[in-house]
Amino acid sequence: MLHDERVDQLKRESLPDLLRELSLQTTTLVRQEIELATTELTAKGKAAGSGAAMLAGAALLAVFAAAMLTTCVVVALALVLPLWTAALIVAVLYAVAALIVARMGTTMLKTATPAVPRQAAQSVKEDVQWLKTRAQSSTKSS
Repeated sequence: MLHDERVDQLKRESLPDLLRELSLQTTTLVRQEIELATTELTAKGKAAGSGAAMLAGAALLAVFAAAMLTTCVVVALALVLPLWTAALIVAVLYAVAALIVARMGTTMLKTATPAVPRQAAQSVKEDVQWLKTRAQSSTKSS
């Protein structure tokens, strides 16, 4: 019922009034789409920041662990192996641990990409389609 009343009201309005209303609605729509895109990009940025922080934390922990444990493990292994073999074994273990942590950080970064605001893009597509449909229906009713 409200829809029919609105259609009747639009039919009575002049073309300049209709164009003014269209301009106002379009401006409002563009503002809302910009807000949606900003919100979406902020969320993706936070996720990317968390992933980067995890990688930085992993690197720092790897340095501390390597500094504190390397000497101890190499000395312990050197009791039964040549010193160079003991150091090589420890280095390989650290490399494997670093690879595991790097993969975890990379996975977290992938969840934040691509940084395209998908919801906003879809909403804009729907709005354009709605405007096309409305423009076609108004030309047919004229």
